[in-house]
Amino acid sequence: MSALRSIVFALGLLCVSIATVHAQAPAALPPGMTQEQFNSLVDAISNSVTEKLKAEGATSAPAPAASAPAAPASSKSKAKPPAPAIVRTPISEGPGPFAVFFERAGKVVLAIPVLGTHLAAIPGLLDQSAKGGRGTSAFLLLLGLVAVAAVAAEAVLRALMTRFRHRLADGARAEQGLRSLMHLGLLALLDGLGVLAVWVICNAAIGAWFTGPIGQDRLAAAVLDGIFHWRLYVFLFLIVLRPALPQARLCDATDHDARAMYVRIEAVMLLIILARILGQVLMAIGTPQPAIAAYQVIGAVIYVATFIWLVRGSRDAATQWFGGLGKAAPLVGALGRNWVPVGVTFFAALGLTQIYGAVSGLTHVTNAMLLTIVLVVGVLLFETFMQAFVRRLDSQLEGRTPAGDAPKLPDVVARCVRVAVLIGVAITIAESWVVQVLALADEDQWDTITRSSRTAGFTLFLAFVLWELFKYSTDPYMARKSKDAAAAIADGDAAGPPASRISTMMPLMRMTAAVLIGVVAVMVALESFGVNITPLIAGASVFGIAISFGSQTLVKDIVSGIFYLSDDAFRVGEYIDCGKAKGTVEGFTLRSIKLRHQNGQVHTIPFGQLGQITNFSRDWITVKFNMRFAGGTDIEKLRKASKKIGTDIAEMPAFKADLLAPFKMQGVADVAENALLVRFKFTARPGNPAAIQREAVKRMFNTFPGMGIEFAREGAAVVVNTGGTTMEPASATAAQTEPAPPPAAPAKAAAE
Repeated sequence: MSALRSIVFALGLLCVSIATVHAQAPAALPPGMTQEQFNSLVDAISNSVTEKLKAEGATSAPAPAASAPAAPASSKSKAKPPAPAIVRTPISEGPGPFAVFFERAGKVVLAIPVLGTHLAAIPGLLDQSAKGGRGTSAFLLLLGLVAVAAVAAEAVLRALMTRFRHRLADGARAEQGLRSLMHLGLLALLDGLGVLAVWVICNAAIGAWFTGPIGQDRLAAAVLDGIFHWRLYVFLFLIVLRPALPQARLCDATDHDARAMYVRIEAVMLLIILARILGQVLMAIGTPQPAIAAYQVIGAVIYVATFIWLVRGSRDAATQWFGGLGKAAPLVGALGRNWVPVGVTFFAALGLTQIYGAVSGLTHVTNAMLLTIVLVVGVLLFETFMQAFVRRLDSQLEGRTPAGDAPKLPDVVARCVRVAVLIGVAITIAESWVVQVLALADEDQWDTITRSSRTAGFTLFLAFVLWELFKYSTDPYMARKSKDAAAAIADGDAAGPPASRISTMMPLMRMTAAVLIGVVAVMVALESFGVNITPLIAGASVFGIAISFGSQTLVKDIVSGIFYLSDDAFRVGEYIDCGKAKGTVEGFTLRSIKLRHQNGQVHTIPFGQLGQITNFSRDWITVKFNMRFAGGTDIEKLRKASKKIGTDIAEMPAFKADLLAPFKMQGVADVAENALLVRFKFTARPGNPAAIQREAVKRMFNTFPGMGIEFAREGAAVVVNTGGTTMEPASATAAQTEPAPPPAAPAKAAAE
């Protein structure tokens, strides 16, 4: 509605300008005097006034002083000529820009009848029957037959290859990887044959019947050339929308929405091309400039109405299309969500600038707006093609990346190419508006600016590419660490394998690389603009020294962290005890480490306060625990049964890789009044010993009663020799670790 109001306002300005033109019409001639007599009288009065003003200027000029001595001639100085007499005449201010615009607008409105006259004269000018040529009807019939034949040839070729096209479309799905790109290319080639047929027929007709210099031949050549370009432009949108082949569609849209958008784009492009051809015909037959401007104003109104029809009719298709591109290009996604207001605003602005250019004769604003819209549409098509290519390449590389959540190389390359294209488009649009429209800089100044900024832009782009490649190289380790942490949270029995040393160092390395690349890129960019960076470097050095002296604790924490990491004292995912706290290492910053206790608490400890570190997750771990049995238990029988359980556990796929020494009975640890305390042990890799312990206890409770091995009766507490912790008989277990097991074991959590 805002665009319609703008159009109505512009037309209102044109109507108002009519009254302005009539108000400025010349006065009527005096009675009894012809136009020639009136012009002679005006010329005589003008000559008389001019001679009188010259005479007054000559008499008012001061005479040179007679007593003034002549200045001696000098070889180093030249005598200055006398200053000419200044004749001051009243200066009348010219009309302002708004008055000029209204005056021209009035002339444009008054030229509408002239435009109609010239349009009506076109058929007569095309008639060459008097000169032995074709008449208007014969010419139009021949031209229409050629145009229909060209368009029909494309449709016939497409219909003949329907079955083959459907077969290619079935193989063009994104899930089929690079093979689908070949199918898409062949499908585009088949559709391109139809466009080629249009070109062949149009050029053959021009060469056969329309080669002369007369108006008929020039008009026919323009029309047939316009038909070819119409089919060529529509061909680009056909590749994207594919209204009849949804399997090969490159954008996200339903069949109905894609078909509706394609038909509207086809109609709008045909209207634009025909309107431009008609404008060229009007200029060729010598139509006055006001009438040409009137035609352009009327055409602008029709353009805006047609574009609004296109925008509103393709709302659903554009929302789906651009919304599907929004994941990789958020700005395009925002355009899809606001397609109607953004599209109406853009095309209304294009229409208003065309009206302004037609009335004022200044077309640079219209050209800049048209260039902006064309580049935006080109960027949308480019983004669609690129994302379709990346999706198929990612599908081809599925399962070949180091980590499933890590970015793939095609995505990284696509981001870099996208940034390069956007930089080029932004520079082109900026030049058209800054130099040609706003005149903030001329061509030479713009060349100087671009020459200075070219190095800066290339440096920043190179820094972006380096950072993207570094992220691509390091993201697999970051993704693996996140995946391990998520698995550890989902499975309470396992603490998860500790991260590698490079995964532990990766956050610090990425932070260092980001700072280094950013600082160097900014320094080079500033230097390319002529900024002296030496004081900046010196100031940063002094500032760093001041911070070092003013925050010694911070420096201590950072330096301590560097040495802890260089000593490989801990890694992400390992369970450590630093005296003040214990838990699993979740991550760290430049000055502190984060530990998550097995109960869920997170401890943040500066590196300078860590002190001694005990790591429970390195190499191997031996778990020892006690069980109570009846006083008359056969020890040898118990040993053999325990060994059999250990052998069975070692063969289990879930524990086979983790067990280093099998589960077995170590011996009698203590003899109570009515029970035997028997110690069992096994050695496993850190990370999941609690699950092995629970499996062994479960098998003992299920197997021993059937073998005649009885557990001690309830009534006596068992004292475990790992610190004097008293456990109830119902638990039947007490944990002892040499060293202590990781935090995931429930027995350890209960002991805590």
